[in-house]
Amino acid sequence: MPTITVGLDGSPQSVAAADWAAREAEQREAALCLLHAWEQPPHLTAPLAGVPAPGAIDREQAWAQTLLYETQSRLADRHPGLPIGTEQTGDQPASALLAAADESDLLVLGSRGLGTVAGFLVGSVSRAVVARAARPVVLVRAGERVQDEHLPDASGGASTTTPYRDVLLGLDLDNPGDEVIGFAFDAARRRASGLRVVHGWSLPASYGYGAAMDVGLNEELAEQVRHALTDVLRPWRDKFPGVDVNAQAVIGGAGRHLVHASHDAALVVVGRSERHTPVGGHIGPVAHAVLQHAVAPVAVVPHG
Repeated sequence: MPTITVGLDGSPQSVAAADWAAREAEQREAALCLLHAWEQPPHLTAPLAGVPAPGAIDREQAWAQTLLYETQSRLADRHPGLPIGTEQTGDQPASALLAAADESDLLVLGSRGLGTVAGFLVGSVSRAVVARAARPVVLVRAGERVQDEHLPDASGGASTTTPYRDVLLGLDLDNPGDEVIGFAFDAARRRASGLRVVHGWSLPASYGYGAAMDVGLNEELAEQVRHALTDVLRPWRDKFPGVDVNAQAVIGGAGRHLVHASHDAALVVVGRSERHTPVGGHIGPVAHAVLQHAVAPVAVVPHG
């Protein structure tokens, strides 16, 4: 059975992540694993000796067990029949989450929301996991609600019974990644939603400054980009005939367009090329912008 793992630390953002992960697991007919990873804080060690203070580790484990049990019970009540397991570890959080990602189909993490303007604030642990995970990672902001993923009702009010908002895909034509496109189409299919695809492009530097003023050249290049976008998406449209696709090529970086469109999206999907720098993994400018400012949950999908 597929497995979705969610990192749980008791924070509002991790609670929202657990709720989102449970809904996603139910939709995918997958099992859900609640994982709590804790790193021994300095105040839990005795001075100089470096030995854990008596009872400190036991208290941390007891707190984690209570957190996991209460969350498991709450989600089981909301999602009867959903297999929900728990796990806690004393490993460093980033290492534990990366290991969990290797064993899961999807890893879900909470990210501190800064409101609808500032969006995400990605912490060091989340950033490290997103940059290095071998499987897709979804980040969910605090306050995310199920009704946020759905269109408003006829009166303009929040609803959980109306159709889903569109899934939003940021697509790089130079390195599209089948894993990224497939993830987005599958997410739209499962939600019976539309898929909005955004590709950002600019004039090649070789054309020079004057070319920016050439309306005819701009339109010709724009048409080439639109054709390339159509060609890349064609086999996926054939594979997912029930998904209504709205593709657009926008001038400039795709990041700001995706951030703006995230206000009306159920999920934002971006890719991360699996290359590593000397200091760790690489996220990329578009994914970085979306993680910092998007309103909707963000799925970062690694690809070769």
